[in-house]
Amino acid sequence: MLKIPDHQVAGHTARHGKLGPLIDDSGRFYKPLQDDERGSKEVAFYTSFSSNKRIPDHIRRFFPMFYGTQLLEASDGSGLRPHLVLQDLVSDRHNPSIIDIKIGSRTWYPQASEDYVEKCLQKDKITTSLLLGFRISGLQIYGNNESGFWKPEKKLVLAFTPEDVRLVLRKFVSSNSPTDSNSVPDCSFAPSVYGGSAGILAQLLDLKAWFEDQTIYQFNSCSVLMLYEKESAMKGRSSGAEVKLIDFAHVVEGRGVIDHNFLGGLCSFIKFVSEILTSPDEHSTEACSPDPEKKCIAIENGTTE
Repeated sequence: MLKIPDHQVAGHTARHGKLGPLIDDSGRFYKPLQDDERGSKEVAFYTSFSSNKRIPDHIRRFFPMFYGTQLLEASDGSGLRPHLVLQDLVSDRHNPSIIDIKIGSRTWYPQASEDYVEKCLQKDKITTSLLLGFRISGLQIYGNNESGFWKPEKKLVLAFTPEDVRLVLRKFVSSNSPTDSNSVPDCSFAPSVYGGSAGILAQLLDLKAWFEDQTIYQFNSCSVLMLYEKESAMKGRSSGAEVKLIDFAHVVEGRGVIDHNFLGGLCSFIKFVSEILTSPDEHSTEACSPDPEKKCIAIENGTTE
């Protein structure tokens, strides 16, 4: 029995009769292939990556498991469509907090059309991609049983400034409610989620070390997914903090060249996470754009003012 994912934070969703991914109860995620070359390119990447003996085992853990492709009824009712069959990254998690980070100051691929390049460039300019080398594409942060998740709308997320990004990354590892505008993020889970030998920062540094050397692929417009379980952390158990890479429709061959676009964005993101560990008490209660013509974003309550 296929169903719509409960914890998808970015990308196309299958709700309201639209084309999007589905999941089953066995821990598999079915991503519909796009009609253009992006679908075939993503299949080609997974096929190449899964059989490439040059990929170290400790790096493979950052990628979803690949189970091939399968013809399934599309979620939009358009009939049979090939789907990527992947590991459902949250199938064994309870109320996971998740952030999708699109890496790179440039989000288009080398062979893209002029129209597509212009479209990507405009989005890179209005988000933090050009400025920081990454942007938040979507998120959900678990509060408690009563409040559920804080999951701001896409329009708000795309309007995040660098200060908004800093605040969200603090809210992500705080015990107080992410929607409480009167409280300062306490970052109480930062040491167990971001820090430690198996935490988010250590995993990001492992990825960075690989990207400093690997020239097999160029990872255009890919995302780093961060996830953990706040309820486990609150009870003093392992938070299950994990990093995964997703979205490979624009990956191209590296041809012996280091992927500086991805590496630079990853280093910038690592700096943001690292600063929370070294300065957990720093906070910003309201983040304003440096552009005086843009309005402030009160992201505590998920509204614009």
